[in-house]
Amino acid sequence: MLFESARVTLRKMTKDDTELYHRWRNDVKVMHSTSPSLDVYPLKATEDFVEYVILKSDTSKGYIMVDKKSETSIGIVSLINLDYKNQNAECIIDIGEKEYWGKGYGAEGMKLLLDYAFYELNLHRVSLRVFSFNERAIHLYKKMGFELEGKSRQMLFRDGKWHDIIHMGILQEEYFMKKETE
Repeated sequence: MLFESARVTLRKMTKDDTELYHRWRNDVKVMHSTSPSLDVYPLKATEDFVEYVILKSDTSKGYIMVDKKSETSIGIVSLINLDYKNQNAECIIDIGEKEYWGKGYGAEGMKLLLDYAFYELNLHRVSLRVFSFNERAIHLYKKMGFELEGKSRQMLFRDGKWHDIIHMGILQEEYFMKKETE
């Protein structure tokens, strides 16, 4: 099934997910490794973001990751900046429920998102940005076939130090070849 793996299903994000997403978005530990601004948002800002950036946008698709066993919503995966003419997009993943960290759920969610991007949307390229200190995520992305494409040097100030933002990408043919060898 397209939006289902061994432990995870993806479902389209809805307006009813706003409060849950708001909780994740305002959890500093959750956003520490993914959000450049690391800010606290009022509920109205999250409502507007969900409505206009995720639900009503032609250039983004957001999916809630659900643990099949407990039926708990555990995170979000998204394709943003979808460019249908040039067949590319950027992907984002956030595991909002911390007890699911480090247990492979992110890899399953990302694989489902990439399957959708490459098999259904027929995208040519998917990119992502990751903070240089997020070594676990960088390792996962490389394992999935993403290639290092560059970095924005010292673009992020976090924990009293400057960090790079790493740019990575994977092409459709690379993804297909990787899947054949698994």
